[in-house]
Amino acid sequence: MLNAAIMALMLLFGSDPAAAEPAGPTPYAEILAAEAAERARAAAEAEALLDAEPDWRLSARLYHAGGGGATGADSLGCPPVAMRTVAIDPRVVPRRTRLFIRETVGMVLPDGTVHDGFWYASDTGGAIKGAKIDLYTGHGRGSMAPAMPLNLRTLTVVEAGRFEGCPPAWS
Repeated sequence: MLNAAIMALMLLFGSDPAAAEPAGPTPYAEILAAEAAERARAAAEAEALLDAEPDWRLSARLYHAGGGGATGADSLGCPPVAMRTVAIDPRVVPRRTRLFIRETVGMVLPDGTVHDGFWYASDTGGAIKGAKIDLYTGHGRGSMAPAMPLNLRTLTVVEAGRFEGCPPAWS
């Protein structure tokens, strides 16, 4: 009786009762295809941003967890994501800004993946004043190795939109 009432309400309000039924597991090939499509979309977006006029030129530092670096959550209450989270002065770069940092495109990460250039302004810090940015590299001093060759005096930063929630982890 209750199920019939729910289905009647769904029809009344324009919902398809069949769509509410679970469709079953997603085939692995579909998951791989969706991931490949997302990578292609991000690569196309990065390609377009490479030639965009920079919104900021920021001097950078690197920070890591452990040894007095990042601890716990960022200023949004999210766990920092290695090679994705940045700390900014919110008077210069608004929090929740998705950033594209040209100099980090192609940076080879410890797991062998290649950085796409996208970072997320989700942290702040008392020592970050003005046109500065801190790149979170992960856990321990060794996590900074991939970013050490960067010219940290001036990074070219383009605003690539906004984000909600926490910065996404690497997929």
